[in-house]
Amino acid sequence: MTRARLFASLCGLVFLVNLARIVFAPLLDVFIAEFGIGEATAGLIVTLAWVGSASPRLPTGWILTKVPRHHVVLVSGLVLAGSSALTATATTVEHLMIGAFLMGIASGIYFVSANPLLSELYPTRIGRILGIHGAASQVAAVIAAPFVALTLLVDWRLSLWAIAVGAAAITVYTWFAARNAELPTAGDADRDFVAGALSEWKLIVTALAIVGAASFVWQGLFNFYELYMQSKGLSDWAAGMMLTIIFAAGVPAFFFGGDLADRFPHVPYLLGIVGAFSASVLVLTQVEGLIGLIVLSTVVGFIIHALFPAIDTYLLDTLPDSTRGSAYAVFSSTWMLMQALGSSAVGSLVESGYAYDTVFASAAVVLGATVVVLVLVERTGRLPG
Repeated sequence: MTRARLFASLCGLVFLVNLARIVFAPLLDVFIAEFGIGEATAGLIVTLAWVGSASPRLPTGWILTKVPRHHVVLVSGLVLAGSSALTATATTVEHLMIGAFLMGIASGIYFVSANPLLSELYPTRIGRILGIHGAASQVAAVIAAPFVALTLLVDWRLSLWAIAVGAAAITVYTWFAARNAELPTAGDADRDFVAGALSEWKLIVTALAIVGAASFVWQGLFNFYELYMQSKGLSDWAAGMMLTIIFAAGVPAFFFGGDLADRFPHVPYLLGIVGAFSASVLVLTQVEGLIGLIVLSTVVGFIIHALFPAIDTYLLDTLPDSTRGSAYAVFSSTWMLMQALGSSAVGSLVESGYAYDTVFASAAVVLGATVVVLVLVERTGRLPG
């Protein structure tokens, strides 16, 4: 029961952590209008949030070899509360960029410490637990657009103040829950960050090869999804609805994707997800009309969100206690840096005159080609799993 309370508090905290990263996507139109910037600069703001999410993951991994995981989780909540309040007071683009970067840092600290903690709290149900935890974070993504739309009736800054207050409250509750819980000791064996990461380099490289390009494409896609849908002739309201749909499909995807990750061989399952994502994005670029876009948005959203609990399960289930925190931190930081550039890349290409359909169709074809190569390598038995 005490572990269940801690798990519930972590689900609440991850909801706000993910909302802090996603909230910038539906605010892009507001930033462009209020600060007088172009798509490339707007994309850079989102990129900074994700670069911020990547930047503390390596040092956090080292800290986890010295400090209990739940202590680091509590720090992430405090950082989120403070950085959200700072961003809410932004009056310049530079101030806004700094705030976005710091809010990203909070999420990086959280995921590197919380995911190993969850895998050790429930070692026999890693996929299912990560799936439920991921579904809680995905609910934040679902409500991000309507949440921002509601706060815009008052002021866009209200959305950031709400995150700040919520993060402070849930961090306090998490502290009480952790203090009363029977915490696992598996992480005590992970005490050499460099040696632990180096010993698992093949697994880390394999995981990055499988999901790196897919997450890069996904970052560029969802952060510009509203503008992309508007380019297909949808109204502002309908475009916002599409963004909500693509995230809503992720709620069941996390739950079922995590459960399936416990049942299927890890590498073939992951390659199947990435291949299906590539195909669905390619089809999306060819579709016009409201009904077709609703269907494809649902398909794309479900497939890509099934990828995240699957890759975490692959790593956290395969890594031994002695290297889990260290190796996962190295993977997580590198992965986030790879995908963080997606928004900036798409924004730059669109501002240069390329159509959204052209950009995303080209990305889907390249991604599909990488999947074919990885499938051939996997059939030779050279991918660790």
